Amino acid sequence: MIGRLRGVVAEVGEEEAVIDVGGVGYVVRCGARTLSRLPAAGGETLLHIETQWTEGAGMRLYGFVSREDRAAFVLLQAIQGVGPKAALGVLDIMTPAELSGAAARGDKAAVARANGVGPKLALRIVTELKDKPIAGGLAVGLHATAPPGSSGEPDATPASPTGEAVAALMGLGVAEPAARRVVDQAALRLGEGAREGALIKAALQELGR
Repeated sequence: MIGRLRGVVAEVGEEEAVIDVGGVGYVVRCGARTLSRLPAAGGETLLHIETQWTEGAGMRLYGFVSREDRAAFVLLQAIQGVGPKAALGVLDIMTPAELSGAAARGDKAAVARANGVGPKLALRIVTELKDKPIAGGLAVGLHATAPPGSSGEPDATPASPTGEAVAALMGLGVAEPAARRVVDQAALRLGEGAREGALIKAALQELGR
């Protein structure tokens, strides 16, 4: 999984940029705020990358100029109904710190200004993010874990084997809907009581079909 790219900006489009790293051009999807902060073509940049895998589209790279932006992008997508486009839309209109403030105030109207986010989804976002740290580089969700003993841990209850398997696949870049689908199929095939390792192996086989 690609975590960051340092290279030369080759092209900047409306929704993506091409970053040349050692002669290889990586197509990176970015929000408008990130694209506006990139140097002109020929300039060097460093992007923090979130790698995702989807059926049909394959692997996609999403780029951010800061770790906090990337963490907020990941955290937003852990909310039901929020996909990459909506998450980028939210981060186009507010920084992670501003998003944290809006969530703390319950300001759904501020979030609803984002493209692709309606009032109901905005309410869900501020409700689910209200007690979660967003700014400062810590994102508590499926993709990131708070340091042991910190107050940022969302739940002390051990995750189920299927939940751990889904999280592991997402860590490999598989989109959450696809990860859940293949893990559910693997659980049905292996039966109740299947361990995490077996579920991951069987789910990867499902992805390869």
